Amino acid sequence: MESVLVAIVTGVVTLVGVILSNSKSQAVMAVKLDSLAAKVEKHNQVLERTYRLEQDMAVAKNDIEALQRKVG
Repeated sequence: MESVLVAIVTGVVTLVGVILSNSKSQAVMAVKLDSLAAKVEKHNQVLERTYRLEQDMAVAKNDIEALQRKVG
């Protein structure tokens, strides 16, 4: 009977430890995920700005070529 009681107490203590460890781990993962999401959003904004700049450069290049044909 005594060994059963010891096993139950040990099981409960282990379960509490696992639950606390998992909750802390999940909190750390949430913080890291938020940080990663912010970095991805910043990267996406850079890509969008670069795409717009490339489009603007293509238009400017066409305008320059058209002006050169008029002058030349």
